[in-house]
Amino acid sequence: MKYIEKIREPQSFTDWKSEEDREYKDLVNPIKSDIKESLLIEQGYICCYCESKILKDTSHIEHFKPKDKDKFPHLQLRYDNLLCSCQKQLSKGEPRHCGNSKANNIINISPLDIGCESKFKYSADGKIYSTDEISKKVIKTLQLNIDKLNSLRASAIETFILDPITFEELSEEESKVFAKAYLNQENGRYGEFHTTIKYLFG
Repeated sequence: MKYIEKIREPQSFTDWKSEEDREYKDLVNPIKSDIKESLLIEQGYICCYCESKILKDTSHIEHFKPKDKDKFPHLQLRYDNLLCSCQKQLSKGEPRHCGNSKANNIINISPLDIGCESKFKYSADGKIYSTDEISKKVIKTLQLNIDKLNSLRASAIETFILDPITFEELSEEESKVFAKAYLNQENGRYGEFHTTIKYLFG
């Protein structure tokens, strides 16, 4: 889970909210599209939870604190409660994770908290580990340790261990130099599993 620094909400959203009795269910394009684009930009086009690559067509707007009427309906239009998560649509047999798994549950570690990255640990085989009971529950709720995500993380990690051309093992220094470049944004986008690579090689 990478720290996300919020930017100012789109002016179109601010203007739309100025009307009385607005609710999230009434939100339509182009305003909804403006919001998603803004969220993608501030997240560097990676999922707010698992950090897999996302685009407009593959992501959905996620309420960190659920907008359910029995939970936080008063936060449904707060931009600082909106994130962008992967899995806009599920393929047949695809396991739910991230926002789809979280649903209306509440988690106590937010990607908007500057210390969120230190709450998790990673291993070279792609697995994610908790540092306390709170992070353990977050991993379970978001299903961050399922085989699919572990495999994707492992594939990303492998490129920092083996030379993709010669398949020879990279030195520790070579891995760190490679990681340093990878951790920078390129054209406004972060590489997938940013926090995993930072933890292991940064």
